[in-house]
Amino acid sequence: MKVMVISPHPDDETLGAGGTLLKMKSEGHEIYWLNITNMKPEYGYTPERIAERNGEIQKVKETYGFDGFYNLELEPAGVDKIDLGKFIPMLKEVFEEVKPELLLLPYQHDVHSDHRVIFEAAYSCTKSFRAPYLKTVLAMEILSETDQAMQENGFVPNVFVDITDYIDKKIEIMNTYESEITAPPFPRNAEAIKGLAAYRGATAYYKYAEAFYLIKSRLD
Repeated sequence: MKVMVISPHPDDETLGAGGTLLKMKSEGHEIYWLNITNMKPEYGYTPERIAERNGEIQKVKETYGFDGFYNLELEPAGVDKIDLGKFIPMLKEVFEEVKPELLLLPYQHDVHSDHRVIFEAAYSCTKSFRAPYLKTVLAMEILSETDQAMQENGFVPNVFVDITDYIDKKIEIMNTYESEITAPPFPRNAEAIKGLAAYRGATAYYKYAEAFYLIKSRLD
């Protein structure tokens, strides 16, 4: 099976589905990463910071062993400036090249505008007559984004993946993004990641789990 994760920013793929990606890869599935934004000089980032981030991305790619990586390098916190009529074809081109059977998306009600716009654009690519190869679409739970959704749009997962054997590796990979990790009570650190995984695991009677919201699934 071909699995593709779409991350609004580098680190979202790991926060939302790191354990699942590691598990799928270990089971012989192909995994692909489509990242939407990145640091560039025209976005106001220094050469040093850009080099640091690109180094992090490269290391993360290698650690997962992705079968394919795509980086649109759009402006962080600026995706909502892009016309959907131009953005959707960018995504569709990657969809047609990879032909994923399982798609992992940011949650449509995440507090970050990049996440919401990316969900809307990506979801428009999942119509069955446009992507007949696609069987399942899941929304990820991303710390500091999904948990900040408005109450009426709160994340209520209905799919749980046992990542007990992969939680330590997930945290190790997340630590690659050094600038994104801060001590508690900041939500992006080993303690918070493991705590959420334990909580979601208890729901499904696993030690550690990642949780997703099933958007749609097709049984052949």
